[in-house]
Parts: sequence; C-alpha cells; structure tokens
Amino acid sequence: MQVRDLMNPSVVSITPGESAALAARLLSRHNLGSLPVCGEDGGLRGIVTDRDIVLRCVAAEEDPAQTQVKDIMTRNCAVVSPDDDAREATRLMAAKQVRRLPVLENDKVVGMVSLGDLAKSHRFDMEASKALSEISEPVQKLYP
Repeated sequence: MQVRDLMNPSVVSITPGESAALAARLLSRHNLGSLPVCGEDGGLRGIVTDRDIVLRCVAAEEDPAQTQVKDIMTRNCAVVSPDDDAREATRLMAAKQVRRLPVLENDKVVGMVSLGDLAKSHRFDMEASKALSEISEPVQKLYP
C-alpha cells in the first residue's frame, strides 16, 4: 500500500512570515498537531507543531503575535512521497521520532500522513505500534 492511499490530501499550511499566534489558531480550528510551512512557491520550508509553539515561543516568554513561524519551526523535516510504501513511512516516523510527515510531489506539499492514518488502515497495526513505541521512547534518560 502506498502513502497516497492513506494520506490526507486536505492540507492546511502557513507561510514562514506568519505569526505563531495564527499558527496556533489554525491548529486549533482544524484540530491538527502540525502545519507544513510553505513558501510563496508552495515549496516546503519546514513544519511547525503545537509543541514548537509552546516550547520555542510561549515557554521562552516570546509574544506569539510578534513571533514569526520561521523563528520556531523545524527545518529539514522528514518527508515522504505519495508513491512511497506506507511501511517505509512508519519506519521513517520511528527513526525521526515524529508522528506526522508532509507528503511531497514535485517539491510541493500534496498531503500529510500521520501515525493515526497508518494505524487506522489495520494493515499496519504492528508497524504503527512499533513506531509509536519508538517515538515515545526518550532519546536520553534523565534519571538513572
């Protein structure tokens, strides 16, 4: 099964110059966990998550209305193609410890695929479960 069979083609995105406050409103309004950050040409520049807004803006005592998305987004994010095998997407999510991947075709965002999308297919229950356990695993233990 290919990523295109599972991805959500309805993409809500934001540009790098928009505010963190707008990003938060879009995330809330559309019940999303992340937004692809796209340039005027539609090309992917990064991804911004609810966690990015909390940790890189709010916790840093920055004003979300004045903080641009480009200052808090994650650059060089992992991506997949619509033609990629869905199992490869789960392996990539586990390796990069992420729950969502932008789907790119001809350098444009054409969808998003989430761990939930993969789990709902039931064909990838084991892969999704394994990916979730690896994503949830701490990179480094804080306490012995």
